[in-house]
Amino acid sequence: MELILKEDVQNLGFKDEIVSVKNGYGRNFLIPQGKAIMATVSARKVLAENQFLRIHKSFIINLNKVV
Repeated sequence: MELILKEDVQNLGFKDEIVSVKNGYGRNFLIPQGKAIMATVSARKVLAENQFLRIHKSFIINLNKVV
């Protein structure tokens, strides 16, 4: 089962990382605790867009500091 982490999980991965876990661990712990969501096609697209916007925003902020 592939999941997208919504927060850092010790010994597993960091926020916004796609990880592969056993079905029971994902269904019974990570998803109910709100620590992860299913890595569906649409969720992956949203993740990619959010990462692009985060990088773009930090680039603009750093560019403004230089000018």
